[in-house]
Amino acid sequence: MSRVLLIEDDIEMQKLIQEYLSNYGYKVLSFDKPKSALEILDKESFDIVILDLMLPQMDGFDVCKEIKRKTETPIIISSARGDIGNKIMGFELGADDYLAKPYEPRELILRIEAVLRRVTKNSAVNILDFYIDEPNRVVKIDDYEIDFTKIELEIFLYLIKNRGKILSREQIINSTSLSPDTKNRTVDMHISNIRYKIGDDSKNPKYIKSVWGIGYKFI
Repeated sequence: MSRVLLIEDDIEMQKLIQEYLSNYGYKVLSFDKPKSALEILDKESFDIVILDLMLPQMDGFDVCKEIKRKTETPIIISSARGDIGNKIMGFELGADDYLAKPYEPRELILRIEAVLRRVTKNSAVNILDFYIDEPNRVVKIDDYEIDFTKIELEIFLYLIKNRGKILSREQIINSTSLSPDTKNRTVDMHISNIRYKIGDDSKNPKYIKSVWGIGYKFI
């Protein structure tokens, strides 16, 4: 399930985009204040950002620069400022696509799909002891493919993408396809299964550390 960060101060437009993307299986977190969106980027990872330019607090181009400073997450600018000068500026600042308002929501879906295809093509990486080919849902350690369930893979990828950060059980639930009413002990069970499959020891962890009273951290 791809995660979308939507920064749009027009609440009616925001709700329309969020509802439409949700119907296509995207998990959307929306903000009308860019500073709040930038703060969440320090805590959570996203697959793509949809960014309006006409925002309170900060100009959208400054937001774009700040996002690129923090992360390599692709950005689609969604703005009524559709002239060529603004488009050139957006691409120069690192935007991956520029969609001028008004547009049909279906076009946004197609643009998102195209950007994610470009980003994920040949995107297998080596992180610590792991070979990770996310588009093909393959994780290996010492050339051995780990037999994760769908949920275990989502949790593992979320932890490793946010390595070094303390993540609460609630964040893990909200950032995966786990049901919102999932119990903490269910998260703990999935973590236990992940540890077993990657050869980690909860008492002397090499990868996943328990943070008492909060959640977990990928070391």
